[in-house]
Amino acid sequence: MIEDKNPQKTDLEKLGEFGLIAHLTSNFSVKQKSTVKGVGDDAAVLDFKDVKTVLTTDLLVEGIHFDLSYMPLKHLGYKAVMVNLSDVYAMNAKATQITVSIAVSNRFPLEALEELYAGIHQACKIYGVDLIGGDTTSSKTGMLLSITALGEVSDKRITYRKGAKPNDLLVVSGDLGGAYMGLQVLEREKEVFKVNPNNQPDLEPYSYIVERQLKPEARKDIPELLAQLNVQPTSMIDVSDGLSSEILHLCKSSAVGCNVFEDKIPLDPTVISACEEFKLDSTLVALSGGEDYELLFTIAQNDFDNIKGNPSLTVIGHMTDESEGTSLITRANTKIPLTAQGWNSFESEA
Repeated sequence: MIEDKNPQKTDLEKLGEFGLIAHLTSNFSVKQKSTVKGVGDDAAVLDFKDVKTVLTTDLLVEGIHFDLSYMPLKHLGYKAVMVNLSDVYAMNAKATQITVSIAVSNRFPLEALEELYAGIHQACKIYGVDLIGGDTTSSKTGMLLSITALGEVSDKRITYRKGAKPNDLLVVSGDLGGAYMGLQVLEREKEVFKVNPNNQPDLEPYSYIVERQLKPEARKDIPELLAQLNVQPTSMIDVSDGLSSEILHLCKSSAVGCNVFEDKIPLDPTVISACEEFKLDSTLVALSGGEDYELLFTIAQNDFDNIKGNPSLTVIGHMTDESEGTSLITRANTKIPLTAQGWNSFESEA
């Protein structure tokens, strides 16, 4: 396939703000019964009746949260939605609507934003959420993308970070560390490309971990699975900043300690081999890497039989009395303090 060397580029000023919004959202349809009015009025109208409404928002900034030298705009749109839906699912809730606000510099033509919204549209379609509004404006510093997600959940199902009790089991979905190792691969190939722009990277051996970084999936299936298994989590959080950081959030909010077992932390074989290649410790990567968007939660011990053997869930430890502190039990059966070394967007660069 021969690429068009001069693709069409439509200046955004030709459409204006309202014309741009109408253009980018024209193919979004309403799926949720709770959406009375979506895009096209001064405000969206929602009717959730007798359920609790949950709301979360995230701001993604170019150069801080994403690098467009290797993050395709379609993937960015998809991932930005996932980041927010994950927070809704971490409340044990059903995601229903999103709003999207963007600020872009004049280096982005209409066609670039169409790619971004194609990813957003795909996420909405797959996860069954409605785009109901947002805002667009100009920027002098590249792209900023802010998404707000809403969801609904019954009183008896809603789950907070607080609520874990001593002896509760600590459970995580999926596997960990893939997104961080995918980022290491992409950053390495970026540096190679700078030296030799004609070099085409072979990412096939790293496809799983690269996809975990560029196109993560929020765990919509886990609240649904827990409901089917008749399991009510006692506390829950999503793994966005690293496993250790999220465990400590649960412990602090619930006023408990924990014992986490190193040999129970789920790692994909691709992550283990990539860690060996990059000379990184796979446990440290799982504990501190971040952006996995798995769900971490606690359950009462008498619910263990309900989840036992489920391929989507792994018991990695248990909660203790707060006085016992937070500990990692190593493979050598040594107890060491569990500390948070997850990603921090306010850290200064070395």
